[in-house]
Amino acid sequence: MGLIDAINETNNKAVNLGERYAESSYKYYRLKVFKHFSMSVSLMLKVLFIGCLCGIFAILSAVSLALYIGEVIESYPLGFIIVALGFMVLSILAFLFRRVINHLVVRKLSEFFFD
Repeated sequence: MGLIDAINETNNKAVNLGERYAESSYKYYRLKVFKHFSMSVSLMLKVLFIGCLCGIFAILSAVSLALYIGEVIESYPLGFIIVALGFMVLSILAFLFRRVINHLVVRKLSEFFFD
């Protein structure tokens, strides 16, 4: 009986160790997911906030530039058209380089997420 009791005791210890390992692994990965989730939400909120401020800056700058150009050439509608054409050129350039921009964003986010 001593051998069977020893095997049974070893088996119980192995089961307990396995349960503790599974529980600690679960807690670890839960904390890791929480960390990545909170960092992602924080990043998105910062991007949203800074993006809104940059958007307001861009709108006000575009309007003031259009008014200035309109005053210089003595035609406000033409000043606004010139600024609109400038934005169209920037949009076309962004469209042409969209893959490069996408590659840079994915690279930066993968460094952030998988760190």
